[in-house]
Amino acid sequence: MVDYRIDRRSGVATYVQIVQQTKQALRLGELVPGDKLPTAREVVEATAVNPNTVLKAYRELEREGLVEARRGLGTFVRRSLGAAPADSPLRAELEDWAARARESGLEREDVAALFTDVLAKHFQAHQAPQAPPAPQTPRTHQAHPQGDPS
Repeated sequence: MVDYRIDRRSGVATYVQIVQQTKQALRLGELVPGDKLPTAREVVEATAVNPNTVLKAYRELEREGLVEARRGLGTFVRRSLGAAPADSPLRAELEDWAARARESGLEREDVAALFTDVLAKHFQAHQAPQAPPAPQTPRTHQAHPQGDPS
């Protein structure tokens, strides 16, 4: 089950945080197809957010095809994302790295900046190439309407 944590100071809309945390749980294998998401009431009780906010997040996840609402039963995971299980050896290495970064005095924002920079360098080269720009049609002098010398 997902344990949503809402950061009211993040500047990120609450429903977006719920969507992001659900997607993260899907990527890490913490949620798998068939799992039931917490009810809106359970999320409201745990996070003190408006029920409409939770429902908006669940509708967004449903629109993306990740979950499905079953009337009277709840909201269930339809498909997973990615292949980064929570017990991956890479996670252990990342845990060690994060601990070393903290021990060396880096703040959370410093670590996030470093990690984001490294991600950009390593994954930018693997993105699909962009299509070349559409050819420009040569500009021609347009005829002026009759009697307009300008």
